[in-house]
Amino acid sequence: MLILLVGLFALFVRSANRRWQLLKVGRGENRLDRIAERLKGTWEYAFRQRKMGYYPLAGLAHKLIFFGFLVLLLRTLILWGRGFDPGFSLWILGHEPVLGVPLGGIYEFVKDVMATLVVAGALVFIYYRAIKRERRMTLSGEGLLILGIILTMMVSDMLYDGAAMALHHRWSTMTCGAGDAALCERIATVTAPFEGVPADPAALRWHPFPAPAGSLFAALLSGASPGTLVALAHAGFWTHVTLVLVFLNLLPHSKHFHIITSIPNVFTRNLDPRGRLPLVAGNAEAIGEMVMKAAEEPEKAAPVGVARIEDFTWKAILDFYTCTECGRCSDNCPAHKTGKMLSPKQLTLDLRDHLYGRETEFVNRPGGASGLANGGGAAQANGHAEGAAPADGEGAQDGGAGHGETASPENPAPAAEPAYKPIDLVANVVHPDVLWACTTCRACEEQCPVMISYVDKIVSLRRNLVLVKGEFPAELGNPFNAMEVNGNPWNLARIDRGNWAEGLEIPTMAESPKAPVLYWVGCAASYDDRAKKIARATARLLKAAGVDFAILGQEETCTGDPARRAGNEYLFAMLAEQNAATLNGYKEQGGIRKIVTTCPHCFNTLANEYPDFGAKFEVVHHTDFLLGLVAEKKLVPRQRVEGKVVFHDSCYLGRYNDIYEQPRDILKRIPGVELVEAEGWNRQKGLCCGAGGAQMWMEEQNKDRVNVKRTLQLLQTEAKTIATACPFCQTMITDGLKDQSKEDSIRQLDVVELLEESCGLDRSAGSRAAAAHEASTAASASASADAS
Repeated sequence: MLILLVGLFALFVRSANRRWQLLKVGRGENRLDRIAERLKGTWEYAFRQRKMGYYPLAGLAHKLIFFGFLVLLLRTLILWGRGFDPGFSLWILGHEPVLGVPLGGIYEFVKDVMATLVVAGALVFIYYRAIKRERRMTLSGEGLLILGIILTMMVSDMLYDGAAMALHHRWSTMTCGAGDAALCERIATVTAPFEGVPADPAALRWHPFPAPAGSLFAALLSGASPGTLVALAHAGFWTHVTLVLVFLNLLPHSKHFHIITSIPNVFTRNLDPRGRLPLVAGNAEAIGEMVMKAAEEPEKAAPVGVARIEDFTWKAILDFYTCTECGRCSDNCPAHKTGKMLSPKQLTLDLRDHLYGRETEFVNRPGGASGLANGGGAAQANGHAEGAAPADGEGAQDGGAGHGETASPENPAPAAEPAYKPIDLVANVVHPDVLWACTTCRACEEQCPVMISYVDKIVSLRRNLVLVKGEFPAELGNPFNAMEVNGNPWNLARIDRGNWAEGLEIPTMAESPKAPVLYWVGCAASYDDRAKKIARATARLLKAAGVDFAILGQEETCTGDPARRAGNEYLFAMLAEQNAATLNGYKEQGGIRKIVTTCPHCFNTLANEYPDFGAKFEVVHHTDFLLGLVAEKKLVPRQRVEGKVVFHDSCYLGRYNDIYEQPRDILKRIPGVELVEAEGWNRQKGLCCGAGGAQMWMEEQNKDRVNVKRTLQLLQTEAKTIATACPFCQTMITDGLKDQSKEDSIRQLDVVELLEESCGLDRSAGSRAAAAHEASTAASASASADAS
């Protein structure tokens, strides 16, 4: 046992240390702050496994195996101990009660139940891999091998228990003759844990407590000879203890490494708001300087985005280690589901395999794995400038022996250290179309049970392409220029930005600098003719509710979300600094205590990313704000809007900011509305419309369009109205309806348009006020009745 433990543990430590060294290839990052919050999330996601429920049967099977392994960890320690002391039971888990409590019996019962459940869970995954063959999973022989090991470990443990139990009750009291001494000794060794338990052959039957699995095997083996039982007990014992160690050694070399890394990965997850991308630098000027240095001295400059595997952080590398290859990310990715090149799972595996393939190169380079992670170039890695010959006398006379003597068998030249060769990921490891297919919808991250991030990695790779190499889809050139020159991606005149509000008598912040509420309209609702109707409906509702608000008009410019998601961090920083200065200027004058937005992308950027640029405000999406006005009876939806309505979740409202119920609550308060859902594709699992990540301005890579697929899902509900809460979603769903020739039979409206319709804002102001007063009186009367 000692040789087995020391040998296989030493082998595991060697493999684990290689992975630890490789982790150091990544750049530094602090993920040990906010410990209490990290521990809470670790309990929620790593132990309770909250996300496993998205796939109910597979999730249940995984939980059974996970919790079974936690319980059986004690069992493994006990069996290792019995390799040295046959009666070892961890001191308190033997057959003798502890303070009157049969701890050993209780643990044995729990252990047997969990081992049986582990077998059930493993059989589920064998079904998925060998029979149903789930396409989302990586269907390799490795997976089946691991499942086979798990099953064998469980059955061998039950076999050991059953054989030992049968030996004890039937043969432990046998009379040993001179020729039976060796057999009797082996029987005594196997039955040592039962010391003090009366032997009773009648007990060899199945009983539910304390050993349901062990007693079943004992009953099945009750007729076996003592020699056979001893052999079976030893076979079960040694198979179990050996396979545990073999399994442990397989982990660093397989996808099952996540058994070790998933809990640390969840603990070190990003705690920033989900809608906040990491900064390249604090301002546009600093980004510009970084880009110039990267262009002039790429091997010495700090990385701009990610060009090479060593530009990722150690946490990103831990993500690579932790991928379970379950395929949940790709199974929910809108790009992958419509045949694009992007598969989040495959992207992670390609990056991981690239890192693994260069392990020797990284680990053995001067300075170790982290030698170049924080700067420095290939010249330092190799000890010479790239392509330079050795200096005179340096290895030239001695054949490379390096110690002034001629190399010979007795004096061999030291092995040359593997040369470090920088390898750009894009084109060499990752196809550019993989990156440009991403809609940044976060469906992959929402589904990942071990909290791997994808969007930040894709955007970081885009940043390097755009800022350093100047490589991006041609369709993005005009939007980039347009945002820089005119503050909107359509290159429409800045002077026309407030034209949507003509006739509504809405003040600008310049005219009303102390207005407490700023209505941030956004580019789409300012310029797109269809989206303007959303802005006008929102403004009319705000005015009807008596909200003191203003708009920026020409002072408003694009938040920069499309630029940032497309990788143009420099342009984003320019726009963010300009907007932050404008907002803070009015804040200093006593205005802007709250910002209401129409566009979820503007909402996310203002709320989660602008604080990095000094603009910290309370930001509310219009559905959330208007729901409050409805709850306060300042808006009263009275007119019936008959028919089924299905709501399409915006990614930047839902998965980014957990706003799922507020739009639905508004719809539920509208008389006549029958709210229905796209079955299996709503809320967290809602499919993206296809416009995010700057896709609004790019052509899709094939003819299977994301917006059409989403529209078809919504049409399956047989709803007569599709409600949205995002101008981009509205455009994409409208185009999807046109593709299906449904634009005349299916209405496509923003939630606020439906609310305006129900509030009857076409009536006079007096009748609206009377309706609001009547509703308020009715509410007061109802409250009085409840109190009495």
